[in-house]
Amino acid sequence: MNASPASGRERPATPPPFWAAPAAELLERLGTGPQGLGVEEARRRLEAARQRRLHRARLAGWPALLARQFLNPIALLLSAAAILALFLGDRADGAVILSIVAVSGALGFWQERRATRAVEELLALVRTTARVRRDGLERDVAADEVVPGDLVLLSAGDTVPADGRLLASNGLFVDEAALTGEGFPAPKSEAPAPTEAPLAQRTSAIFLGTHVVSGSAVAVAAAVGRDTVFGAISDRLRVRPPETEFERGVRRFGNLLLEVTLLLVLGIFAFNVALRRPVLDSLLFALALAVGLTPQLLPAIVSVNLSHGARQMARSRVIVKRLSSIENFGSMEVLCCDKTGTLTEGVARVHSALSPTGEPSERVMFLAALNSAFEQGYQNPVDRAIREEAHPDLAGWRKIGELPYDFSRKRLSVLVAGPGETLLVTKGAVPNVLTACSTAEGPGGIAPLEAVRADVQARFEALSAEGLRALGVAWRSAEPGQPADPIQERDLTFAGFVVLHDPLKASVPDAVAELRRLGVSLKVITGDNRWIAATLGRQVGLRAEEVLTGSDLRRIPEPALVRRAAQVDLFAEVEPVQKERLILALRKGGQVVGFAGDGINDAAALHAADVGISVDQAADVAKEAADIVLLEKDLGVLAAGVREGRATFANTMKYVLMATSANFGNMFSMAGASLLLPFLPLLPSQILLMNLLTDLPEMAIAGDRVDEEMAARPQRWDVGSIRRFMVVFGLVSSVFDYLTFGVLLGPLRASEPLFRTGWFVESVVSATLIVLVVRSRHALVRSRPGRLLAWTSLAVAAAALAWPWLPGVERLGFQHLPLPFYGALGAIVAAYVLAAEAAKRWFYRRVDLGATRAR
Repeated sequence: MNASPASGRERPATPPPFWAAPAAELLERLGTGPQGLGVEEARRRLEAARQRRLHRARLAGWPALLARQFLNPIALLLSAAAILALFLGDRADGAVILSIVAVSGALGFWQERRATRAVEELLALVRTTARVRRDGLERDVAADEVVPGDLVLLSAGDTVPADGRLLASNGLFVDEAALTGEGFPAPKSEAPAPTEAPLAQRTSAIFLGTHVVSGSAVAVAAAVGRDTVFGAISDRLRVRPPETEFERGVRRFGNLLLEVTLLLVLGIFAFNVALRRPVLDSLLFALALAVGLTPQLLPAIVSVNLSHGARQMARSRVIVKRLSSIENFGSMEVLCCDKTGTLTEGVARVHSALSPTGEPSERVMFLAALNSAFEQGYQNPVDRAIREEAHPDLAGWRKIGELPYDFSRKRLSVLVAGPGETLLVTKGAVPNVLTACSTAEGPGGIAPLEAVRADVQARFEALSAEGLRALGVAWRSAEPGQPADPIQERDLTFAGFVVLHDPLKASVPDAVAELRRLGVSLKVITGDNRWIAATLGRQVGLRAEEVLTGSDLRRIPEPALVRRAAQVDLFAEVEPVQKERLILALRKGGQVVGFAGDGINDAAALHAADVGISVDQAADVAKEAADIVLLEKDLGVLAAGVREGRATFANTMKYVLMATSANFGNMFSMAGASLLLPFLPLLPSQILLMNLLTDLPEMAIAGDRVDEEMAARPQRWDVGSIRRFMVVFGLVSSVFDYLTFGVLLGPLRASEPLFRTGWFVESVVSATLIVLVVRSRHALVRSRPGRLLAWTSLAVAAAALAWPWLPGVERLGFQHLPLPFYGALGAIVAAYVLAAEAAKRWFYRRVDLGATRAR
């Protein structure tokens, strides 16, 4: 028998989603109210929601770093071979191989762990915050500490910290392109949206990861972390940051070297087996040779160099969010930036208020003050300057409504009621204000705009040519009780100009000249008009003969823009979407491009650039999109950062050149010796020990001095040049290896242990000392190495000389060396250093000649 509705319990209806629920019902469901959550309740909810939080991308933890050292193919092969040796009873070789693999891995882990900690400390300086209301008080909290039920206060430039429902809004526009693909900001209101509304039509909802373009609002957080729309997407798709040019270079170089090395090692193994040498010894020899020939410390060296560079840049007030961006920073050939705050002081000051005919006007100042005093949707330095400069009596005036600023209208209107009148007062870019005007105030009263338009335009251009920023001020009477509506922005009366001045920073001309000396060209992309841009360009030494405007960019097709963007230094009246288009055009032209921006509308361009640069005081969305954050907005800081980036890249390349040339020389020498001698020239454990000792000085390369010319121009990976360097200096090294063979096999009539000991000592001493030669293109006496590199190299060389005399080395296959060998060794190493200096002069002379011919 079925229960009737009256006698049975009805299933509760599914509550509507947060964007469709009435505000009061949603607040009750979330257990919150107009005063927001209590502090203790928010803490409890944060702890309960911790497992559902979205964490910002983190650097690898220590277990992953440790595992990374031993999970590469070479380390795995060596470990397997060592275990096989132990299983077959060759305990000495097996134990030594495993020990050396462990020591190499521990060294790499220690250095990378230091790098990771340094970057974590630097990242902690840059945090995204949200403003919430708790216990009736407004508080700033970390964005990832917002919990369901929090009342979130939003204004222009804020990143939305949660999915939520609007409770009150004032001209709110939100950029949701990351979720919806819609290029224009979405208007929002507190009116409920239909339950079945698609994402783009949920006008009452805000979403995590989007950002406020204009307006203000109060919203209640309904979902956070992985329970948001953004969180659902991130759970399905893990997006890796795009590979930088430096990372591509490291990967391609490593793959090429590994492929060549493995092919040669397989050949050496096959020849040794064909010569009827023990298979296990031949396998261990080939595998050890693979480690000895491959720059397996390259990832650790890169991490050490980049973290060292990050710490050095932090001392200059430059915070690196993404380590690999340091190389792009150093390789940067073009820097694009806005003018305000970067080239100028960024502090707007009122210069004057003028009528359309150019006379000082108190009425224009009063109208501008009305507009600035009552606007709330777009906090900016212009309105602050007007409020600080003008002190009119606004008693009796009250705000009725507001049409907030947005980047398409480029104007802001407030509807105010005062003694005996209701006015709509508009302020904004002069051309945009004039399009909404039909009349203008003049000496004889109000006249048609067309009668004075030419004079207004001429005065606007004259003010701009002086480097002043002129804003248009207009008004119209409104009906009492009439709400603010966009349709009212028409038939306005142009009252005049409020003129502002943002002085050029005294340090900018020198900083621009320094960037030019570093091979970095500056391009200014600004929303200001062409005349201000041209004046600024002349002041800082840019090419000001031609200025491309936003309207010009709309007419230029993509292929032509690639060429034109490279030829022009000044871009004015540019819309936000055009900044990104310019950055992409410069990149298509083959240049490494940096973009410095801090505004709401800079996020897309920051993301599109090779290296995005922002400041700690920037809008949240700009800081999130940037690779590098400046704690001080100064071009001089940028120039210092470029130098540090180039020094970091130069020291990384030093390791690459040292490792590849030494490894190729050892490979060539060992391959020949293994085929000519009736025994293996070195035991596997001896190869690994030699490799470990010769790598120790190179771990200190991060602090080495860098020659001036290596930091003077942008540098890029050049695998062809690396290959030529490897062959030239590898063959020079092999010549002296074979000379050492001749001394050992000839006058000294060396046995197997003596031969191995002599070559081991010669290899380590020559490899460590030659580091001091090949680290610079200059002669050793002209370019001094860093103190740590020099002392480490000398210490390793001394240890190698003393090695045969240490107790217990006989167990590793070594023996004492006769004293005559040390005399021969001194002559061989001295001749090797002189030959390397001569080869270096010849090599770089050909490099410079080739570069000259290419130009």
